[in-house]
Amino acid sequence: MSTDTTGGDAAAAEDAPTRAELAARVEELEESLAAVEDDGEKKMSIIATKGTLDMAYPPLILASTAAAFGYDVTVFHTFWGLDILHEKHSKNLKMSSVGNPNMPVPNAIAALPGMDRMTTRMMEGRIEDNDTATIEELLETSLDMGVEFQACQMTIDLMDYDEDDFFDGVTTGVGAATAIQDMADADIQLLI
Repeated sequence: MSTDTTGGDAAAAEDAPTRAELAARVEELEESLAAVEDDGEKKMSIIATKGTLDMAYPPLILASTAAAFGYDVTVFHTFWGLDILHEKHSKNLKMSSVGNPNMPVPNAIAALPGMDRMTTRMMEGRIEDNDTATIEELLETSLDMGVEFQACQMTIDLMDYDEDDFFDGVTTGVGAATAIQDMADADIQLLI
């Protein structure tokens, strides 16, 4: 059985676009790309899910730094991350010594009563000694720089919080769909 490939090559050649057609397509694509407006705005979207003292700092520091570099920043706080935005709870964030591989004590000792209190005091002392901004100061600075802090409405309902419990300037009533759309539009997406 023999196969004639010359007829197939001829048919493929007939279907192939000419150089002029390819040049016209390239020109059309270039015009389409030129028509797309690049507003130059850079966006960062952060999801904050943790509410311990050591996990409150990363989203706040990254948000304020990105805002200083001209990013449009949104931080969506959900579950325990919501405590960072809660005026009362943010003043009493704790550190967990159990399961933290960087703690200088074994988990068996870290699990003893009072160890979380001790590690929290140790971290608070370091924050104060190094003149590190407080959670409230970082929030206020970030808000002044235009960072949008969003409180997950489902979590507000779940935790039985009142919308008045949050710092002034925090956006409440935000759902997961809004957070997902914000992430889809962002240049940088972070889950903390």
